[in-house]
Amino acid sequence: MTATTTRLLPVLAALVLGATVGCGGAADGDSAAGGGTHDGDGPIKAVATTGMVADLVRNVGGEHVEVAQMFGAGVDPHLYKATRDDVRQLGTADMIFYSGLMLEGKMTDVLVRMARSRPVVAVTEAIDESFLLEPDDLAGHADPHVWMDVAAWSQCVDVVAAALAEHDPAHADDYAANAAAYQKRLADLDAYGKQVIGSIPAGSRVLVTSHDAFNYMGRAYGLDVQGVQGISTESEAGLQRVSALVDLLAEQNVRAVFVESSVPRKSVESLVEGARARGHAVTIGGELFSDAMGPAGSYEGTYVGMLDHNLTTVARALGGEAPAGGFGGELSE
Repeated sequence: MTATTTRLLPVLAALVLGATVGCGGAADGDSAAGGGTHDGDGPIKAVATTGMVADLVRNVGGEHVEVAQMFGAGVDPHLYKATRDDVRQLGTADMIFYSGLMLEGKMTDVLVRMARSRPVVAVTEAIDESFLLEPDDLAGHADPHVWMDVAAWSQCVDVVAAALAEHDPAHADDYAANAAAYQKRLADLDAYGKQVIGSIPAGSRVLVTSHDAFNYMGRAYGLDVQGVQGISTESEAGLQRVSALVDLLAEQNVRAVFVESSVPRKSVESLVEGARARGHAVTIGGELFSDAMGPAGSYEGTYVGMLDHNLTTVARALGGEAPAGGFGGELSE
């Protein structure tokens, strides 16, 4: 058993005994690395939970890693429970990567079992605790949606590169080179986000969405983020919250609100109707990707494409300027 395995298992065990909260995840900020090193016979077989994690592993692993993604487009990781097929897939993996920070809460027990025999890596483990947001409705647990801040997600690249190098030392140099190239692209995307969100008129930088998945994006790029639901999609939007947001829309003359690809539209549509009843016209400015990326094989089905879509869509809908095709010139609309 390696040092990283030893470091994580007590945390995992505690989570199994405790109640899962909100955006639950398997381990709060560490990775497990059970099992030995790769034998070099073919690519590493890795399984990743969310699309964002899978895309990260693909970019760093390159030709040396074969990545299977558990959660597809539109799947809510807050509520996902592993199926028998998932357990079988995880059981044949050489390595398992997950987001962490209690995002994949209902998979805790499965990840604990898997950590006994193979590396199980939380990609968010390197993010300093002082950086993490802790909303009131998570009872002391960090907001797990760190991928909404491109600079923060870039830190996770180092975790993946280190884990792959530890498991497959023969290709450590390749993993380091891939990681550096990917982090350069993420730095460019981060700069693009600051530019286009910064073009929104100062009084219009209010982002209203289905649930509070965009707080890191708000802090990174200067948006006042308001969600109908709390951090977890299991929370319900109360009438008082909806009424307060309708007041906000009218008082600040907010021109657009946003739905999410993995969350039902009903709560946001109720805001539009409520604002209309108050004599204020507000439109749905577009669909954002929050807990899941776009369809597999599409540009929006990559992490860069997902954030490009979100940043570009928000900027345009709230009165800012963004180039045709977005950051990479590849956006589908």
